[in-house]
Amino acid sequence: MSPQKRVKNVQAQKRTSQGSSSFQTTLSAWKVKQDPSNSKNISKHGQNNPVGDYEHADDQAEEDALQMAVGYFEKGPIKASQNKDKTLEKHLKTVENVAWKNGLASEEIDILLNIALSGKFGNAVNTRILKCMIPATVISEDSVVKAVSWLCVGKCSGSTKILFYRWLVAMFDFIDRKEQINLLYGFFFASLQDDALCPYVCHLLYLLTKKENVKPFRVRKLLDLQAKIGMQPHLQALLSLYKFFAPALISVSLPVRKKIYFKNSENLWKTALLAVKQRNRGPSPEPLKLMLGPANVRPLKRKWNSLSVIPVLNSSSYTKECGKKEMSLSDCLNRSGSFPLEQLQSFPQLLQNIHCLELPSQMGSVLNNSLLLHYINCVRDEPVLLRFYYWLSQTLQEECIWYKVNNYEHGKEFPNFLDTIIRAECFLQEGFYSCEAFLYKSLPLWDGLCCRSQFLQLVSWIPFSSFSEVKPLLFDRLAQLFFTSTIYFKCSVLQSLKELLQNWLLWLSMDIHMKPVTNSPLETTLGGSMNSVSKLIHYVGWLSTTAMRLESNSTFLLHFILDFYEKVCDIYINYNLPLVVLFPPGIFYSALLSLDASILNQLCFIMHRYRKNLTAAKKNELVQKTKSEFNFSSKTYQEFNHYLTSMVGCLWTSKPFGKGIYIDPEILEKTGVAEYKNSLNVVHHPSFLSYAVSFLLQESPEERTVNVSSIRGKKWSWYLDYLFSQGLQGLKLFIRSSVHHSSVPRAEGINCNNQY
Repeated sequence: MSPQKRVKNVQAQKRTSQGSSSFQTTLSAWKVKQDPSNSKNISKHGQNNPVGDYEHADDQAEEDALQMAVGYFEKGPIKASQNKDKTLEKHLKTVENVAWKNGLASEEIDILLNIALSGKFGNAVNTRILKCMIPATVISEDSVVKAVSWLCVGKCSGSTKILFYRWLVAMFDFIDRKEQINLLYGFFFASLQDDALCPYVCHLLYLLTKKENVKPFRVRKLLDLQAKIGMQPHLQALLSLYKFFAPALISVSLPVRKKIYFKNSENLWKTALLAVKQRNRGPSPEPLKLMLGPANVRPLKRKWNSLSVIPVLNSSSYTKECGKKEMSLSDCLNRSGSFPLEQLQSFPQLLQNIHCLELPSQMGSVLNNSLLLHYINCVRDEPVLLRFYYWLSQTLQEECIWYKVNNYEHGKEFPNFLDTIIRAECFLQEGFYSCEAFLYKSLPLWDGLCCRSQFLQLVSWIPFSSFSEVKPLLFDRLAQLFFTSTIYFKCSVLQSLKELLQNWLLWLSMDIHMKPVTNSPLETTLGGSMNSVSKLIHYVGWLSTTAMRLESNSTFLLHFILDFYEKVCDIYINYNLPLVVLFPPGIFYSALLSLDASILNQLCFIMHRYRKNLTAAKKNELVQKTKSEFNFSSKTYQEFNHYLTSMVGCLWTSKPFGKGIYIDPEILEKTGVAEYKNSLNVVHHPSFLSYAVSFLLQESPEERTVNVSSIRGKKWSWYLDYLFSQGLQGLKLFIRSSVHHSSVPRAEGINCNNQY
């Protein structure tokens, strides 16, 4: 018999049960009685469907065995020996088998919890009972309150108490309500005195804490515990939450980076809980797209046994009251005081009811709901975010397929889960700290192949951080894979780092102008933030220069490198941030001497934008007339002018090896090139030769031989117009902005002195 049917039968029998106590649940309150009409119907149905008859008989036998087992434990002896009593072992196995197969109804859990914590049986029996407390649907809040009351009696051992707290934390999301449990906050807090219980009690308090629970005496107690046993992760978590609610009460400094504070308590029950969820879910839809609109979406189905799943969106008040057919929506709202999430369908509806929304107990369900993602992003409720980060951290850590060697056959499921996370990050335009911690932990185990696209997209959404902190945790390890992998992997990494830089720049450009940077958890000054971005750019420059040597100056790779520097060259103007970082010489000269016209055109565009940004920065300095920490050094201008002179000398003045690139004339003569001075101008440059030939053939189609050296004088100007008409807009912008058109062509550099 399914757990849902058992629950209905139990509820029906409780209504007809007489003389049973309202506080103590008894076996007689939920025994199933079968009336003759139902028996006839079942018998008649069995004649047409023998298989169904056998299945029903098996379910009934299983249900009867469970009733006998629970009745035995409820009326059993005060003391019993597991080794000697075969009946006890038989009933224990019955309860375990049913619990792990189908889960237990809330009334069954109520009875067995009382038995396990009342001390009727020994520790071994109590432990086995607690380990099989797996709900089929939900756990009644009253059952938890009664179970906690047994802790005051002192009949259960310390190990049983620890296991109960672990169970309570693991099943926290399955408890139907939390109001009465929150009233026991003081009792739980007093249990912090027990060193063995302290980590698990801290975890429970972390889940229960509300602003009204933060009191000065509790803060003092936590600080005393910290002084006694040191800064433990579980105490740090609770103090961090208290400091968020009442910052004036806590003056001690705490680590501000979010991380995983608690050991996972679900390991004992994880597989069984997921199996129960799997049976209770419908067919799997395609991966969802987040959009602003109706939120009646269906979550992903649990198709595998050990990987994570996004919970179903479910509010307890709606399930227990509003789910009744005879209740209207207005009745439901009047009774619960909160708007049921299942009724939330549109953005206007969200705005109208934003004050009375109650987020689901299983925070992971918001990942598939764009309206709730809007809500948590706008409200910025720290406890809500902490709950969500905790769920996401545990799920990613436990369900990552390269942590589990035997789970590679489920290769499509975990990437789908990561895709859902990435869609949520893109929707919010913000990375999750839990994903950052997951990357740090999993990168040493990653082979660079499994979930490559998803992994690198997660890298691009790492929240802004001090580069010095992130480098040893992520970038140094990523570099090892980068240098030993294919060119396609290198290009993927560069694309990911370009998106990471863009996200950091967007965050800084908005955050710095909205609030003082001292509120940032990562950098205390604007200069510190710019330093982190600068280090990231220099790191990518080092990667790129080394990769170009490894890949023999690949044009394909150089395209991705220059794409990155297209983002870098416009930081000052596009993001209003005081930073200009030039590319390294190895990249500049590789692009300048490239055989691909698109590469050279891209380089010209980047140099044009660098000029625009440096000119704007110089003008801004002159307007302010004061020296600040953000004034660019003369070295930056000198380096740019050096690059500019090299480009103009090559492409325009036909003096390629003078001030820019100096090569000894004797070495140049040994190359055997007759006119080496003209070999890199816009006519003779290897990347432009095909354009020059096409230009001459267009003017004289009958000519069988062409002489590109004939392009001079007026033809030079016509040839430039021809190049511009072929889509080389970068070259056009560069020549018009950086070449001084006079009788003596020269580069238009930027003055490094105070006068512009």
